[in-house]
Parts: sequence; structure tokens; C-alpha cells
Amino acid sequence: MVEPQSANRSIPFKAETIQLLNILIHSLYNDREVFLRELISNASDALTRLNFELLTNREVFEAEAEPKIHIRTYPDEKLLVITDSGIGMNEAELIENLGTIAQSGARSFIQAAQEKNAHLSDIIGQFGVGFYSSFMVAEWIQVTSRSYRIEDSAATWFSEGAGTFNIEPAEYEHRGTQVKIKLKEDAAEFLEEFRLREIIRKHSDFIPYPIYLNEGEEKVNQQTALWRQSPQEVEETQLEDFYRQYTLDFEKPLLHLHMAVDAPLQMYALLFVPANPERNIFSPRKQDGLKLYARKILIQEYTQDLLPKSLRFIQGVVDSEDLPLNVSRESVQSTRLMAQLKKLITNRLIDTFSRLAKEKPEEYAKFWKTYSVFIKEGIATDEEYYEQFMPLLRYHSLKNTTEWISLDDYIESKPVDQQKIYYILGDDERSIINSPHLEVYKKRNLDVLLFTDPVDPFVLMRAKKYKDIELVNAATEKLDASESQAEDAEQEKPETQEKIHTVISRMKTVLGEKISDVRVTHQLVQSPARLIDAEGALTPELQRVYKMMDKEVETPARILEINPNHPIIQKLAEVSESEEIGKAVIAQIYENALLIEGLHPDPAGMIERIQKIMQSALE
Repeated sequence: MVEPQSANRSIPFKAETIQLLNILIHSLYNDREVFLRELISNASDALTRLNFELLTNREVFEAEAEPKIHIRTYPDEKLLVITDSGIGMNEAELIENLGTIAQSGARSFIQAAQEKNAHLSDIIGQFGVGFYSSFMVAEWIQVTSRSYRIEDSAATWFSEGAGTFNIEPAEYEHRGTQVKIKLKEDAAEFLEEFRLREIIRKHSDFIPYPIYLNEGEEKVNQQTALWRQSPQEVEETQLEDFYRQYTLDFEKPLLHLHMAVDAPLQMYALLFVPANPERNIFSPRKQDGLKLYARKILIQEYTQDLLPKSLRFIQGVVDSEDLPLNVSRESVQSTRLMAQLKKLITNRLIDTFSRLAKEKPEEYAKFWKTYSVFIKEGIATDEEYYEQFMPLLRYHSLKNTTEWISLDDYIESKPVDQQKIYYILGDDERSIINSPHLEVYKKRNLDVLLFTDPVDPFVLMRAKKYKDIELVNAATEKLDASESQAEDAEQEKPETQEKIHTVISRMKTVLGEKISDVRVTHQLVQSPARLIDAEGALTPELQRVYKMMDKEVETPARILEINPNHPIIQKLAEVSESEEIGKAVIAQIYENALLIEGLHPDPAGMIERIQKIMQSALE
């Protein structure tokens, strides 16, 4: 090997790049092997870009050259050389890609390194600065490249990692890029074949191009795309390794789906449900979407047309034999095949979720807690798939406050003569379980689903029925809590009616415009009163939807329904109209009903009133 010639152009690095080099050289000493991962990743990207270019352009320098990555060691000269036959670069591209492109990436990387306490070895690729990690082990680096364009000539980039880099024309007979690294004295381990094999298999085993080492003809990496292997032949550890390399997420995925389909079309897929839907700071993904391949050639990095939007949390790859190689990234969405792929993948995913729920309910409970909002979004927004999402719903209920039950579970356990599925809306389960609206259901031993997620009202806008059984709000349904004709007859006595009429009249006077009416109900058991919407008002579901959308809607004053059997109501009839304690109790009954509905009256006024009621009780 020959030492690099002195270059005829010296160009200063940007300030951010110098700061970046300082961080990488001094902060990654214990993870120095990542430089090789980054260089191999860059070489793989160059080969992928060339493959895409070849789809529409055969006027390429050395068009028939084998796509490969070659690593050679020269121990006597302490040289490590990584070569690829990818798309290559001309002089201007060398300056842009290795001299100035890291300006914004370097700034972002520096900020992440300073603020996030991150493992720098995990995030360098995220900001396009991975090449510079080579200076951890290098005395100098020389990059020689020949572009795929026939008219371009080769050029060499050289730097010692200080304040400048040099650029000059070069003689390089092959297309692609050669990175030559003069290793430091303490980096001799990266000249040992066994060490290089270990690093390649750890970080780059699934690179889709052959990686050769020295003069051996044996590929060091597996190369075969894991998703194209038979699902029965792939071990769990291989899936975890692939997922970790693909996502840089070191937490195991909740579940995976490995597909190999021959009909009605030929396709392969390897899909994962992450443990957390939020992409972490280390994630190389810039947006939602699956990687789409056509016969192992990457067509689109982030394909959002293969799944309903509500399943955007799914990560992975899809590879189709039927997708034409000459398809453009712009036209891929409009092909009929995409619709077929979407239907096939979505159906299989939903089947996978359903099977998990049936066979491993505890694991499905973890999935549901993490991704319930996405499933509900699918029901609320997806015309095509919402019915398939419905069986995936899980809720707590009046009889199942700690276990998740499905709509099917609810139907199976309900009384034969019950013709509806009852639910109630609220802000949290503890409050709605004690709602007066549910007292009649408790008395009649009927179950009610607890809808406390802010997304639930949107679900109910579309999901009016399930398996032809109507879903109805328990708070608006008319059920009678009385158990006998004798109890009903007692309410019909003239003296009882007169007392209740007196209470109603007094309540209307005290509450005035705060309510639209006061009337008797037989749906209360333990509570003295409840509030219901006036006729003509928006449904509770719509009211919550508008609230979520920050839309102001004028709601008519509510109706106060009272329980004629409650001691407080009966005692009120005996209190003189002139006594202030009666007025205070009426106001407190109303505001208690507001509190139960999640509406908050003036707390200061309540405290003063409650104290007066307490004082009166003590006297």
C-alpha cells in the first residue's frame, strides 16, 4: 500500500463538525467497534441507491459489477480498507457528503449527546454522522470514489480529523467507494479477522449485500433477508436481533408477525409491535411506515399505504415478488397490488391480535393497555376495517372492575331476555361505578360497560350495534327500580303525592334557571337525585365529542330527577318553606348531582353551605 499523496486543495471543516469529532473521539472509546457498523451501513446504502438507479437507468459505469462490500486488512501497514461497488461520488459530492453535510446533523447530534444522556454509539447513525466515528481509531482517513455517472471522474478526500480536509483528483478504475483507514496503535484489534467477523455478525448480519473479508470468497454475513426465510426455520433470538438492528430498540417487541404467502400473490413480511408506540431518541425511523421491497430491492423507506392509519405503530418490512421492479416511488401507491397487500397484511394482523387475545389473554391485556387508543381510532375513522376491529375492544364493567372483557364476553354472560348492550360514559371508573344512573342496574343485577377513555365517544359515533345488538347509554335508558306492585301503589297514595309535589315545587323555586324541570324517577335506589339531559339536548356522546374538539356548544339546563323514597327527599317535605336549612339542602342536592356528573360547581360556596348544614344537624 502507498501513503496518500498530498492533496492540492485544503478545505476547513465547519465548526460543528470539529466539535462533533471531539465528542466522538473522546466519548466512544469503549464502543469503538461501531465505526465499522457505520461504514458498512453507508456502503449498503450506496449499493441500495445504485440498485434503485438501475431500475430506470442502464447508462451506468460498470453496470454489470457485482454489488458487494469488501473489507481488507494490511497488518504491517496498520491499514483497514472498506470497499463497495455502490453508487459512488464525484469530487463535489465528496465535499458535500464528507465535508459539509454533517453541519445540521452534527448540530442535532451534539444537542442529543448533551441533553439526553444517550448511548452515543446507538444514535450516531440517526444524524448522518456515523462516518466520523472512524476517527476514534484512525490516524488518518482517505476516501477515494468513482461515481456511477459515465462522464464523472474519480476523486480522493483525505483528513487527519483536525480542522481541515483535502480533496484532489484520483485514478480509480472501479465504480464505488474505498475507505482507507490508518489505524492508531491502540486499535490493532480491528486488523484481526476473528474480531472483524464478530463485529460484522453482531451489527451487520442482515445487510442485504455480501460482505467479503480479505481474499476469502465466503460471505461473512448471512445476507439472506430474514423475512424471506420460512417462519418455522427462524429462531426467536434471530427475530430479536433483527428487530434490535432494525429499530435500535433494545426492549423486546410485544409480538411479531412473520408472513410468507404464495397466493393470491407472493409476498413476505416481518412485522413487529413495539413495547412502546413512541419512537425513542435512538430510533433511525424518521416517520411512520413500513419498508417496501420489490424482490429484495428497497422501493420505499416509509410506506404508509400498506396498513390502515390506525395501525401506524407497526414496524417492519414487506417484500413482494409481484411488484414490478420498474415501479417508481410516486406510482407505487396507485398500483392494485398495494390494495391487495394492504388487505392481506391488515387481515393477518387483526387475526394475530385476535389469536393473542384468545390464547394469551394476559399478553393481550398488555397490548390493549398500550395500543387501545389506536384500535379505537380505527373503529372511529376506518370505514373499511372498523367492523373487524370491534371484537378487539376490551372494557372493564360493573361486574368486572379489574378484568378486561370483550363485547362477546358481555353478550355471552348477559341474561337471555336482555336485548341491549349497556354502557356508561365517565371520566374515571371510580366515579362512574358509584353513579346514580347505575343503581337500577345494580339492583336488577345487570352488567354495564365502563367507557372512560376520551376516545370512546368517537367510537360510539360509528359503533351503534355489535352483532345486531344495540349499544345504549345506561344513563338515558328507562328502567324501573321498583320490585313490586305494592311499592308502586305506595307512591300513588294522595298524601305521598302531595308531599313529593311540595318538594318539587320548592326545588324549582330554589334552583330557578339552573334546571329545566324537576320530576320523580323510579330508577334511583340509594341516591336522592340525579341530573339528566333535557329533551332535545345533544346526546352525552356528542357532548363529549365536541368537548374533545374544543367546540363550545350551548347545552340546555338539565332535568333534576328525585328519588321519592329517599329519606332526605321525604324529610324535605316536612321542613317549613321559610327555613333556610331546606334551601341549603336543596342547593347541595343539586350540586352533589353536578359533581357526580363530572361538572364542578363553585367549591367555596359549597364549603360554606355544607358547614351550615353540619351546624344545623348538630343543633
